Formats: sequence, structure tokens, C-alpha cells
Amino acid sequence: MTYDDIRASVRKLCEGFPGEYWRKLDREMAYPSEFVRALTESGFLAALIPEEYGGVGLPLSGAAAILEEIQASGGNGASCHAQMYVMGTVLRHGSAVQKQKYLPGVACGKTRLQAFGVTEPTSGTDTTSIMTFARREGDHYVINGQKVWTSRAEHSDLMILLARTTLKEKAAKRTDGMSVFIVDMREARGNGLTIRPIRTMMNHATTEIFFDNLKVPAENLIGEEGKGFRYVLSGMNAERILIAAECVGDARWFIEKASTYAKSREVFGRPIGQNQGVQFPIAKSYANMRAADLMVKEALRKFEAGEDCGAEANMAKMLAADASFEAANVAIQTYGGFGFAEEYDIERKFRETRLYQVAPISTNLILSYLAEHVLGLPRSY
Repeated sequence: MTYDDIRASVRKLCEGFPGEYWRKLDREMAYPSEFVRALTESGFLAALIPEEYGGVGLPLSGAAAILEEIQASGGNGASCHAQMYVMGTVLRHGSAVQKQKYLPGVACGKTRLQAFGVTEPTSGTDTTSIMTFARREGDHYVINGQKVWTSRAEHSDLMILLARTTLKEKAAKRTDGMSVFIVDMREARGNGLTIRPIRTMMNHATTEIFFDNLKVPAENLIGEEGKGFRYVLSGMNAERILIAAECVGDARWFIEKASTYAKSREVFGRPIGQNQGVQFPIAKSYANMRAADLMVKEALRKFEAGEDCGAEANMAKMLAADASFEAANVAIQTYGGFGFAEEYDIERKFRETRLYQVAPISTNLILSYLAEHVLGLPRSY
């Protein structure tokens, strides 16, 4: 499906949030509350929540179309994209009681669920080496540890938290002994949970989080204790595909900006877009964007068919991130000095799309995954 009507509606919504809106937020490192509220009221953030819980019930391709159009309109869906996919852990692995308790509130926007506590300062992408520990004491767990790069924690009511419930050295396998919890941050802040914002080169609302004897009710455990790694893993393909769609949207935006400027900007009495040194890089970035888009579509097809799409999801994320960053570089080169000026938005979007070479998974780790799991080469780490 192309979702033409949805794409048009997203573009119309984004017209109310032009470049100056995002530039002001960027200067102040502020959260786009008005934009997120508009997306919520339109139902777009509840795209993947089933209708029985008040959502729209779209397949993943519908959510991908929404996020792609936000980026292609010059906005930043990263401010709220986790609201779409983080709830998947509850939807796929939560109990009937947990689904009914949390999903309707997330769907209508009354409750924000967009904080995902996984990465730690000492473990990075080596998730099996996390040290945050949840100890069972009667009818609750006591949690101690630290998370980092937990984006939007200050703007979320709930967090999906991955913690060890069995020490790594005592687990049968390195992927065993981790559990997933729903943490109500409205109750936890000041009662064992501390959030500290991290200033970065882009306005990404990311934080580090500290747990100091935080008590979480045992009923907030998702699924079976010790099986949390596979629960989190099941949502990573969806996350990578959606972010790949965002990168395609970014690339579209950069290419449109570069093409428009190259046609109107005249130097030496002719438009600079007439010069092959200007037009060839734009054309190449367009071809690479289209190729990445095809991989995103293939990853979506396999995901929605219930097929193993690990390789396609990873390749889609890598190729789309490469395409968007290539297009960003081309746009800056086309604009010349004006590309670095705040008012043209190129430098802001350049910083934003650079992130996806690193997160949510590094390009190098994607290459390692493909080498080992697709090509059968020896494990490199």
C-alpha cells in the first residue's frame, strides 16, 4: 500500500510546523510539545495500536509512511517515534491486564510511553553485559543501576526497562537472566529514579537515568522473568525499519532542497544546476535514496508477512542512513556557505540525520551481523 491519503494528511499537518518552529526549538534545546500533541490528536502516534485498545490498527508500513513524510516535510519524527514502537513490547508480550491498563491511555495520548531503558555506559551495544539489576522482594522488585541515551525520558510517563534478574555469570546463556519491566516514572521520579538530560549536537531530548533502590511492583514484569532479552529483540526489527523510513524522508527533503536551489542560484550568469559537478552528486544521491527505499519496502513486506526480516531490516537501516547522510552532504555542498546558515535548515537536518550512522545501531555492527548471519563468516565480536 502507498497510503497516499495518510501521507497527504501528514504533509498538511506538518505545514503548521515550518522551519522556524524547529529552528526555535533547536536553539533552546526544547521539546516539540505542540507538534507531538498535534500528531496525537490526529491519531498518527497510535498507528500501530490495535483498534480494540483505541488505536488505528495499521500495519508497520502505515507507520513507516507517517514517519517518512514527517522527515520529508522538514520536521523531526525522532521527537516521538518511539511512542509508536516501544508499546510493541507490551502488545506482543504483556498480559491481558497490562494491555488493557496501558494501551488505551497511550492510544489517546493521556499516557506517554516512549522511553526505552536498555543501553548502559559500560555495555553500549553489548546488551547482554548490562548491569542494572532488579532483585525480587516479596510483591515488588528493587532496581539499582544506570541507563544512558534514554531519549524522551523527561517527556514520558512510562518506561520499558530491561534489567538483569540473574547475574550474567550465573545465567545458562548470556542472553538469559534479563527481564523487562514497565516503570511508571510519574511515581518513580524522586523515589529512586533520577533523570539527567544530556546536551548533544542535535535536539534529541536524550538523558541518562539512575536507579537507586527503585521499587517496581512485581505485576509490572512483562512476560516471564529471565526472558526479557528476546522480548526486546522482537521489537528491534520494527524500530530499524521505521528509522530507515525516516532516513528516506530526510534524503527526499535534502534532494528537493538541493535541486530547487541548484535551479534558482545563478553564478557566472547561469544556474549552478546546469553544471555537471553540481547535478551529478544530486542525481547520485537520488538514485541511492530510491535504492534504499526499495530495501525498506522489502523489509516491510517480510515483517508484515511474519517472515524473518533481520537481514533486510538491518540493511534497510544502513542503506537509508547512508543515503540520507550522502544527501545531506550534497545539500550543503550545493548551498555552499548558505548551507551552514541556520535560516536554511540544512545544517539542522544535517546534524539530525548524522545520528543514524550510530544509532539505534552502529553501521559497523550491521556489517558484522551481515557478515556472520548472512555470509557465514566467523563471528567478529
